[in-house]
Amino acid sequence: MTAFGTVFTDEMTISWNNGNSWSTPEFVPSNSLNLHPAAHVLHYSSTCFEGLKAFRHQDGSVKVFRMDQNIKRFAQSTDLLYLPAIDAALTQQMIVDAVAKFSDQVPPAPGSLYIRPTHMGTDPAVGKAAAPSATSVQFILLSPVGDYFSGGGEVALRVLLNEDGMRSAPHMGMVKSGGNYASALGPIMQAKQAVNADQVLFCPNGDVQETGAANFILFDGNEVITKALDESFLHGITRDSILTLARDRGMHVQERELSVEELLERAAKPGCEAALSGTAAVLTSVGTLIYRGQEYQVGNGKPGQTTQALRKVLNDIQWGLAEDTHGWLTTI
Repeated sequence: MTAFGTVFTDEMTISWNNGNSWSTPEFVPSNSLNLHPAAHVLHYSSTCFEGLKAFRHQDGSVKVFRMDQNIKRFAQSTDLLYLPAIDAALTQQMIVDAVAKFSDQVPPAPGSLYIRPTHMGTDPAVGKAAAPSATSVQFILLSPVGDYFSGGGEVALRVLLNEDGMRSAPHMGMVKSGGNYASALGPIMQAKQAVNADQVLFCPNGDVQETGAANFILFDGNEVITKALDESFLHGITRDSILTLARDRGMHVQERELSVEELLERAAKPGCEAALSGTAAVLTSVGTLIYRGQEYQVGNGKPGQTTQALRKVLNDIQWGLAEDTHGWLTTI
């Protein structure tokens, strides 16, 4: 099986900012990015990106899921990194044009076309460690994909609770930047080697936040509990979608602080479920929590009914098998 995000369309669409304006987007080979070795991004991590998906419906049409929210977050990350401001309309047109050109490569369900808008600082100046890049490049990369986790939502994950560190600097958590993912790699790789964990759930000072690549949600009966939005963690669009769908089902959604102590107490209850949410992960069950050398089973340790039901509702909307009552889909 091909690993998620390793196959790409032959071309991507690209636009350059010279410090004053954006160039007219053009299609170029996906492996043809030309950067100076002193480019700001290569030395000072002035980069942000997005992850969204296009889905093929049974009638052959292609729809992009919540593109407006991804572009909004893309603009926010850009601003927080002091990169040249994106033109939201231009970015949207680049996405639409790219997906339209390669619409024949959008897989049928359960696959999708993963869309990766990326923005990077290009100033060729290694002396700008304390200054932003005045120039930049933006491109849209496309990748036909299947499931992110090999179990496809049918296998519950093992997650290590880490109270000693954070996924990223507190003021940078809401930025979708490459540096945040790199800073989480050490704990993740150590957890994989030491306890065969699939992911690390960062809980600095006992505050349950997020994993290295996804938001965390707890389902306890009719209650849905997840951390309230602040600048310390990523404001997931899949997270928001799942919470919206849970409210549609009459569930009681609580966006608040969740301590490790409360998490472990609730996780031991029959019927309790935990899950990771994200564009790639969708909604994937957590069956085991590992904390201070001890393993704690979540509910019955298997994918939970609520998690699977909400994942199916979301997927059904994305694949056109259920009505899009929230206006989340854009037709290409």
